[in-house]
Amino acid sequence: MSAALSPFACRPRCAACCIAPSISTPIPGHPDGKPAGVRCAQLDDEDRCRLFGRPERPAVCGSLQPSPEMCGDSREQAMRWLGWMEDHTKP
Repeated sequence: MSAALSPFACRPRCAACCIAPSISTPIPGHPDGKPAGVRCAQLDDEDRCRLFGRPERPAVCGSLQPSPEMCGDSREQAMRWLGWMEDHTKP
């Protein structure tokens, strides 16, 4: 993850956006998609995305840009907000 596309910077070692939401498309390490609340197989030991900037990265991941609303003041707040969004956007 990088703050290059957003004026709001990612919190180091947060990765809430790589854990809380589901991914419905195949992703390396998750051939059937990633369930909500599951740590993405593409997170490295520093909680950074190994697919950032690569064509294999799902479009939904690129659409999640850090913001004060989404990220809050802590990783825990980000997990709660993203979990709420996941629950309220289910088909």
